[in-house]
Amino acid sequence: MCAESALLFESPEQIYARVFHQLRPRTPVPEVRVSFHRFANANSFIKWSASTLEVRMSDILAGAGAPVLEALAQILLHKLLRRPVPAIYPERYRRFLNRADVRRNLHLVRQIRGRKFVSGPQGEVYNLDDIFERLNHEHFFGLMARPRLGWSRRASRTMLGHFDPSHNAIILSRILDNQNIPAILVEYVMFHEMLHLRYPVEHNGSRRRVHTREFRQAEKQFPGLKQAREAMKKL
Repeated sequence: MCAESALLFESPEQIYARVFHQLRPRTPVPEVRVSFHRFANANSFIKWSASTLEVRMSDILAGAGAPVLEALAQILLHKLLRRPVPAIYPERYRRFLNRADVRRNLHLVRQIRGRKFVSGPQGEVYNLDDIFERLNHEHFFGLMARPRLGWSRRASRTMLGHFDPSHNAIILSRILDNQNIPAILVEYVMFHEMLHLRYPVEHNGSRRRVHTREFRQAEKQFPGLKQAREAMKKL
């Protein structure tokens, strides 16, 4: 039996034990415990104690083939042991996650299991409903359906906004809801997230393009782009 055929008959525990032995051949292989959980995403966690290697994975991966589970095992164990991950394994794993059926399942799982905090559009200074409708009229002919709009729990400087397609929500960082923040910056961040509604993420094999060429071209049409980006640098 060839190595690839043998791989198909391995249990998840056997896969992790084999990969561990490959990476640490002089270390006794610990007892491997693999369990699947109802996570709200394709999350995976690994923990190594003195005698046990515990792996917790999303149940979305329960039906994945052995090559996909091996790729994830290689990724998790390489990172656990602080070793560079060979490119072939992230490539294989991303290709699985980018499959249309897997993306549909993930979308449903996020909708059903995920929790999304949406504060509502009215902030202390800015109202997101007003900003959305003005931009919708000026740039999208008023045809864009309004998603849920809100401010983040924390005033993040690193993520000024994001669009969550699973919950159809645009969330802006609370740091923008300040009288010292120019309105042009708040409008630009909202416009950027609205473009994610207009130009969804493209998937091709293992590649995932969030900002497509059409997205970038449309973003350049924002009237106060230069001014907004200067304000962003100061922030």
